[in-house]
Amino acid sequence: MSNAELQARKNAATPRGVGVMCDFYADRAENAELWDVEGRRFIDFAAGIAVLNTGHRHPKILDAVRAQLDRFTHTAYQIVPYESYVSLAEKINRLSPGTHAKKTAFFTTGAEAVENAIKIARAATGRPGVIAFGGGFHGRTMMGMALTGKVAPYKLGFGPFPGEVFHAPFPNPLHGVSTADSIKAVQGLFKADIDPKRVAAIIFEPVQGEGGFYQAPADFVRAIRAICDEHGILMIADEIQTGFARTGKLFAMQHYDVVPDLMTIAKSLAGGLPLSGVVGRADIMDAAQPGGLGGTYAGNPLATAAAHAVLEIIEEEQLSQRAEVLGQKLKARLETLKAAVPQIADVRGPGSMVAAEFNDPATGAPSPEFTKQVQTRALERGLLLLSCGVYGNVIRFLFPLTIPMNVFDEALDILEEALTAKATATV
Repeated sequence: MSNAELQARKNAATPRGVGVMCDFYADRAENAELWDVEGRRFIDFAAGIAVLNTGHRHPKILDAVRAQLDRFTHTAYQIVPYESYVSLAEKINRLSPGTHAKKTAFFTTGAEAVENAIKIARAATGRPGVIAFGGGFHGRTMMGMALTGKVAPYKLGFGPFPGEVFHAPFPNPLHGVSTADSIKAVQGLFKADIDPKRVAAIIFEPVQGEGGFYQAPADFVRAIRAICDEHGILMIADEIQTGFARTGKLFAMQHYDVVPDLMTIAKSLAGGLPLSGVVGRADIMDAAQPGGLGGTYAGNPLATAAAHAVLEIIEEEQLSQRAEVLGQKLKARLETLKAAVPQIADVRGPGSMVAAEFNDPATGAPSPEFTKQVQTRALERGLLLLSCGVYGNVIRFLFPLTIPMNVFDEALDILEEALTAKATATV
């Protein structure tokens, strides 16, 4: 079976709306490496879009899932509950930011977690309004799209969206937006668009994912917390992409000195199995009536088994610390290339949530063209990279935190070749 044959079948059988980046098909994977159906090897710096912080097929996860397979695969937690869901909630409550009483509910996808966080916030406050930020990504469901601050490709042709959702610019000094600008815009919403007493929640990503890996400044997070406290608004931290050691902490909010009321989690929570959750203050989490939260597959027993293993791996293999080591090594390599690659406008990110942003050196304008060339050249040499950003001019690096150092070094060499080869061809 060839990639070309599979591509033809895919085009005939599946809709174009499911965008697929690669034209080759996975056959097997191990830790940070992936092989296609024709036997070609790739180093995986995408990790299923930040889902595989613990790598492909970690033995501890495989063992946990196999053990659960031998017991049962599904009961629907809302019908017949099971201990692994409860004990996982206890662990998340203990490990998440804040010392207050917390509760956790599990779902299946990140978008479900976001939707349910909004439901919980509205139930707890009796208010309809939600404020989100430009460049934020919160999912492809109707509420997820309404909250997402990027039109193409996520919102094209799908409106109208749920009402009472408002956006302010996210602080981004590289693009001329300060914390003061963002907070002024939020305050402006209260003057022009919605009474703050009608706002249930303000939702933001501590580090924007799809938006470009921009980290929320500490003064911005404090200011949002102050606004929430002043007006009785709930702060929701969307940690779907930032969670589980990616930023050098178990959760990105642990980089700040304030605590959110609610937090959404997913992606690397279960090492490749579909699982998400909302964790928050116990009284807020209890606002929804019985039956108001849940889902047929929510908190699936195979996924909860995997999640227990993930948390053990992160602790035993010290993946938060390793995220710092790997991220610093990557950033140092990129910094040394700035002289040879004038398109590199910025290198940033906490831990291993690292990004490089590319601009046209002649005009200073974002350069999605150069970004695509780097991505293509790297893929030709066996390195899988993802782009992001409102302008499509950012490469984000999402390698497994378990990646062997020799494979990591090989990937950095390929990255340098991709950057310098295209730097000489494109100015």
